[in-house]
Amino acid sequence: RLSADVINFSAKGSSVSKGESLKDTAQTLEAMGVDAVVIRHGASGAPYRLANSGWIDAAVINAGDGTHQHPTQALLDAFTMRRRLVGRDTGLGQDLSGKRITLVGDVLHSRVARSNVDLLHTLGAEVTLVAPPTLLPVGIESWPCEVSYDLDSTLPKSDAVMMLRVQRERMHAAFFPTEREYSRRYGLDGDRMARMPEHAIVMHPGPMVRGMEITAEVADSDRCTVVEQVANGVSIRMAVLYLLLGGNEPAVTHTRTTEEK
Repeated sequence: RLSADVINFSAKGSSVSKGESLKDTAQTLEAMGVDAVVIRHGASGAPYRLANSGWIDAAVINAGDGTHQHPTQALLDAFTMRRRLVGRDTGLGQDLSGKRITLVGDVLHSRVARSNVDLLHTLGAEVTLVAPPTLLPVGIESWPCEVSYDLDSTLPKSDAVMMLRVQRERMHAAFFPTEREYSRRYGLDGDRMARMPEHAIVMHPGPMVRGMEITAEVADSDRCTVVEQVANGVSIRMAVLYLLLGGNEPAVTHTRTTEEK
């Protein structure tokens, strides 16, 4: 959409699957003359390593790394919240101060949760994580948010509730007894949605597992912003690419120190 030429590079079936390192792949892309790399990687920290290694002279955009971060997802989520909770036009230039956001579910394996906690806290929102103790990471007490194990007590005071997908493909142990038990305690159904304030919205980073973390009734309601999040994600990622590659304003501002001056 921005008129760039796109090279789709999949690790499966490429030299990466045959044992090539991240450094070798980066140098191959550098030789091809790429201006930006959008990287989705199974190892936490891979995009940071690529951006700061000196292996490649290109902008690096993290499209999700391991169980670490997913920055553009947090940006589109915050943008969606601001449009819905503050206003489509009146929200321009405003943050999310005073808004109470609840994230529910598999926080342990969620890069979306980590990025959202960081960004929403920066924008002034009050964030609460709700999950079974087994699905909370070690060191959660140092995160800038509250933690609760009771979904029903947090719903009446939430402006937005984001349901996180249970990432069974990353689970190698029994984190909860049964799916039915998880859904009963941490799933969002019509009765629970009715306890939320009238203006409150329901969010989900997708893909949704209907019937487990969210029921079809909730997913298909007017209060659910999933489709809107996808649409906003296109605009947000276009903006990121534009600022990094062709924008009039620099995406990263660098303040010179006294020594540099």
